[in-house]
Amino acid sequence: MTGFFKSVREDIAAVFESDPAARSYFEVLFCYPGLHAVWAHHLSRWLWLHGMRFLARFTSQLARFCTGIEIHPGAEIGRRLFIDHGMGVVIGETSIVGDDVTLYQGVTLGGTGKEKGKRHPTLGNNIAVGTGAKLLGNIAIGDNCRIGANSVVLRNVPPNSTVVGVPGHIVLHEGKRVVITDPKDIRDPLSDVIIKLAGEMHELREKFQQHSHEALGAEPDLSIDEEKEKAAPKIVPEELFIEDYQI
Repeated sequence: MTGFFKSVREDIAAVFESDPAARSYFEVLFCYPGLHAVWAHHLSRWLWLHGMRFLARFTSQLARFCTGIEIHPGAEIGRRLFIDHGMGVVIGETSIVGDDVTLYQGVTLGGTGKEKGKRHPTLGNNIAVGTGAKLLGNIAIGDNCRIGANSVVLRNVPPNSTVVGVPGHIVLHEGKRVVITDPKDIRDPLSDVIIKLAGEMHELREKFQQHSHEALGAEPDLSIDEEKEKAAPKIVPEELFIEDYQI
């Protein structure tokens, strides 16, 4: 019980440190649903660990009804978790959240399939996850990371990184800007398919022109790609956006 009240004091102090809108202890105590959800999770987690799984789930669902925040009782939550506003936040069963983590409204720590075992993200310490961000699958987010609003993170993120985009890609690491010169580095599944289709179309075009040349005996026409290359000069992105390619 002493540990619980110590945790309550730490959580309230974390609110004052993270939220400039917090004005008084009474306001924080009664008007911050993120705190209420975390405290309810302490109870549901205790029930879960002591084998009372139904009561644990019932408690977590009751907390979700009251706060709009769903934290599965199986999730491991560190100290001083701050859920700002909180509506729509979901933390899955096998999620692990470190100390001094901030989650904004609409954040999802979810899975990507029906597999058993560890299937939700692991967050390190001192991490901020922006509004609407989705962290999916058994991935690890290193310490001191920042996840941009509405990002979709599907891969591990090294410590001291900033991630943005769909799918999420690193734009800052160890205080230095990370420049992506090849779009394939983002590893968007849809882009991968489009790139593969474009390659196959190019091969088919070349084969068609080769067969036409053999059948008709005429000189093959320039391919569309070659015509474009001759018609328009090459423009190097580095020449247009010099500052963007400097770290």
